This record gives sequence, C-alpha cells and structure tokens, in this order.
Amino acid sequence: MQVNAAHTSVKLPADWQLRLQHGLLPAPAPGRLPSAALLPAVVTPAAVLVPIIARPTPTLLLTTRAGNLRRHAGQISFPGGRLEASDADPIAAALRETQEEVGIAADFVQVLGFLPDQVVLSGYRVTPVVALVSPGFALRSDDAEVAEIFEMPLELIMDAENFQPTRRTLRGVEVTLRDLHYEGRVVWGATAAMLLSLHDALLRQP
Repeated sequence: MQVNAAHTSVKLPADWQLRLQHGLLPAPAPGRLPSAALLPAVVTPAAVLVPIIARPTPTLLLTTRAGNLRRHAGQISFPGGRLEASDADPIAAALRETQEEVGIAADFVQVLGFLPDQVVLSGYRVTPVVALVSPGFALRSDDAEVAEIFEMPLELIMDAENFQPTRRTLRGVEVTLRDLHYEGRVVWGATAAMLLSLHDALLRQP
C-alpha cells in the first residue's frame, strides 16, 4: 500500500502500543458536540470498532459503505452500528457488528480502550472502541452494507498535516472539517474525527 506522495511522513513511534494504552480512555466518555444548529434532537447509542491490524507495519482496517444505504451511503467508516438489546455494552456491539460486516471474529480482537464519543448528524452517539487485531482472520463482507474493505497504514495519521481543512455545508450550516486522503479515497466526518483523536492518543507520552 502506497501513501500519496503529497502527504508528509511522520514515523510511527516504536512504543506506539504503550502510547495507546496510556492515551486511550478506559471507558466511554463524551466528546465534542456539533454546533447547536447541527445537534440532533435525539441520539441513539452506537459503537464502532477501530481495528489496528498487528502487521509488521501496522494498519487500520476501514470500510466503504454500500451506495444504497439510507444513511452515510458511500462514506468511509469503521465497522459498527447501533447498540441492540442483546448487546451488554459498546464493546459487545462493536464486536458483533464487526463480525457481521467484515467477518472478523472476536477471537482475533484485543480491546485496548476508547476514543471520545462522536455525535453524528444522523442521530447517533458513536463510541469508538480501539482494538488490536491479530492477522490470520478471513474477511467476509456483508454486501448489503459494505462495498469495500481496505487497510490504511497507521503511520499515515501520525502527521496532523495529512488532515486537510475542508469547508462543507451540512444542513445549511457551513463548517470546517478535517479530511484525510488515501489512495483516491476521502475519509471525512466522524471517521476522520476519530482518526484525529487516535492521532492525539498516539502523541501522548507514556
């Protein structure tokens, strides 16, 4: 996998796993809220898994959502979804959704901690569950929800300059978001915000 040459490169620290253990939250916690004009009237609890694949050069696993979905069609996201009645907590929801969407079983997953919750305009409060995933899993995508599964170098998010400010109009309100570009894909919105939070966690000294 090649990173666009336009990106600056900041190396992943050798102690990145120790930094994550120090920098991640031990339990779900609120994050920054959207502006009052964009804040949903009602929010539904949801969770995503932020899977770091433990390869010699660590990667993040992401998906491109199917184009026919009613919400966030075609956007890049982490595997996840709303908490169901059968889910004991956000971890259970993230693990269940990950197996349903991309086929990675919980046996391959070691939960490391949490990033701050993200409230999205579609009415969800999303808890990002960061996890280390052992290689050897077999991917199996749910074609009804997932158009593509891909990996991106974890190192890419180390450089804040790789997150480009972009003006967007959301529900009639002009906002500045931080977009991340990778191999022709644009990661934006809540997923990009989660990656920025992960960037911050990786920078914290243990």
